[in-house]
Amino acid sequence: MNEILIESRGLCKNFGALPALQNVTFTLPKGRIVGLLGPNGSGKTTLLKLMNGLLTPTAGTLTIGGHPIGVETKKIVSYLPDRNFLSPWMTVDQMCTYFADFFGDFDRARADEMLAQLQIDKTRKCKTLSKGTQEKVALILAMSRNAQLYLLDEPIAGVDPAARDSILRTIVGSYREDATILISTHLIADVEPVLSDVLFLQYGHIVLQDTVDAIREREKKSVDALFREVFRC
Repeated sequence: MNEILIESRGLCKNFGALPALQNVTFTLPKGRIVGLLGPNGSGKTTLLKLMNGLLTPTAGTLTIGGHPIGVETKKIVSYLPDRNFLSPWMTVDQMCTYFADFFGDFDRARADEMLAQLQIDKTRKCKTLSKGTQEKVALILAMSRNAQLYLLDEPIAGVDPAARDSILRTIVGSYREDATILISTHLIADVEPVLSDVLFLQYGHIVLQDTVDAIREREKKSVDALFREVFRC
């Protein structure tokens, strides 16, 4: 079995009196592409922010690579937030330079290669790019780090189907077998072809963790069909 990368034990996060995550316990090994699936408000973004150190847990423990969340985990975790973080006045090339200065594991050659593959003009200012192209640039920046864990929060939300396909190809093309990618999304049908595992979240609880192959074999249906069944209103 692959080495464990993420271990969560009894993880809880409250915002005042409102519980966002409740007793979340799971492990994830290295070398997987995992879908973090659930309806809006299920706790997906909260879990990713806890892994990235942007939030602190109310209770429980969370480790990545055997380390508690902190300086050591920030060295091995690359995070793509669900909001645009590009500096509008910077060019794409300047954003790459900024990331290279900020992150010691940023692979500039890999970034340039992906930008060329997607035919993105590095001299363009970020504010002049379409929403889909901005999403691609943000993803390229995140995936150009030589990280052990990539946390992608809604990387294909709000873009057209053609852009979604391009973004997913970038994710798969950047994948390394010694790293794990965790993709938070509610667009299950789009991401299912690239997933090896899924975590279903509902009301802050994990209601299912399994491999995609096991789900298809056991349930005789796709992950998307099972998701619609589990989360039917």
